[in-house]
Amino acid sequence: MWIVALALRRPYTFTVFAILILIAGLVAITRTPKDIFPAINIPVISVLWGYAGMSPEGMESHLVTQFERGLTTTVDNIEHIESQSLYGIGIIKVFLQPTASVPSGIAQITAVAQSALRQMPTGQRRLW
Repeated sequence: MWIVALALRRPYTFTVFAILILIAGLVAITRTPKDIFPAINIPVISVLWGYAGMSPEGMESHLVTQFERGLTTTVDNIEHIESQSLYGIGIIKVFLQPTASVPSGIAQITAVAQSALRQMPTGQRRLW
């Protein structure tokens, strides 16, 4: 209750405080950066393997795991690898370091895919 009594005794002080808060709010609104789509620079290369009719477990054990093993030993600047196996499709996402060269990563992954294609089951195809 004391703040109300103070505001009634000194109305100009509270008016000045209200104007200062309004000005500070306007300055904050105008200086806050606005971006609907921020610049996110995460280099990711996705590889799709297809084998019609193969179960997700088969895709994982026969295709995806073998390809991931080849990637980790051959491609440089890998941050981490994520994979998902579905019926007839294996999806591998290779996340590179932020400073890595994407064209170099694509070339290395393509080379690994071409050499891995020989070791995979007959009828295997790379979908990209």
